[in-house]
Amino acid sequence: MELLQLQYFITVARLEHMTEAAQSLHVTQSSLSKTIQRLEEDLGVPLFDRIGRKLRLNEFGTRFLQRAERALFELEQGKQELSDLSSPEHGALELAVTAASTLPNILRAFRKKRPHLQFHVQMLSTQEMVTLLHRGEVDFCLSSPPVQGDDIECQIVCMDPILLAVPLGHRLAGRTRVSLSELRNESFVGVKKGYGTRDLVDSICNSVGFEPKYVYEGNEPARLSALVEAEIGIAFLPSSARNSREQIAYLHIEDHELVREIALLWHKSRYISRAAQEFREVVVAYFQAISIDGFAFT
Repeated sequence: MELLQLQYFITVARLEHMTEAAQSLHVTQSSLSKTIQRLEEDLGVPLFDRIGRKLRLNEFGTRFLQRAERALFELEQGKQELSDLSSPEHGALELAVTAASTLPNILRAFRKKRPHLQFHVQMLSTQEMVTLLHRGEVDFCLSSPPVQGDDIECQIVCMDPILLAVPLGHRLAGRTRVSLSELRNESFVGVKKGYGTRDLVDSICNSVGFEPKYVYEGNEPARLSALVEAEIGIAFLPSSARNSREQIAYLHIEDHELVREIALLWHKSRYISRAAQEFREVVVAYFQAISIDGFAFT
């Protein structure tokens, strides 16, 4: 059994489409098909059910996929460990976030400690992030809500109050507190379903008898403040996202404790490089510092 066979099989198994897999791997479809066929011959069982041009991972394939992913995961961890030992001042960090408002300040602090280290950040929904976590494809995730799992380490780093953001000309702008029941006829801007803050807010609003009416739903939380300032709608925003330069009033929610937990997540078996350990220290120190300033606690 060859390493290339495993790499090709994993790609086909995840996509369940031979043409898309061939494009992703930059190989011809015929070459990819032959490689998968040889692997099945070596194993003595079919790994896919074939219905016309469609592929569906069968029970054999599902079980073998778990082993194949684990094998390549361990090889990749060995490669990263050797790279860390040979070039500790360089390297790269793979990060995924569902809670992005604090990320620029965290990366700025980390860049001061590791100016030559590269990092790649993805803004994802909770489910997308969990998939990468289980595969061991990211060093750390900064997530709200926290995620539990047998192969996932979860460290709560912050309790971040969620506030109501309204433009300064709004009828509620002169107040400091508001009840959820007063908001049932308002228009909201927010992120799409699947992001922790959105799902939390929707759940609590439903519990008091209304569903927020969204006139804008997107994938970029940082855009929401501008939409509120432009009077497109009001928004539920974490306290950590406040900016003193914004023309926005923030109100506390009465009768309900709207708080998001922010957690740092990592795969239990993933090799934690020296740089990754330092990144974790920077994250913890950052949230401890802003906790002292009063908006959060750990």
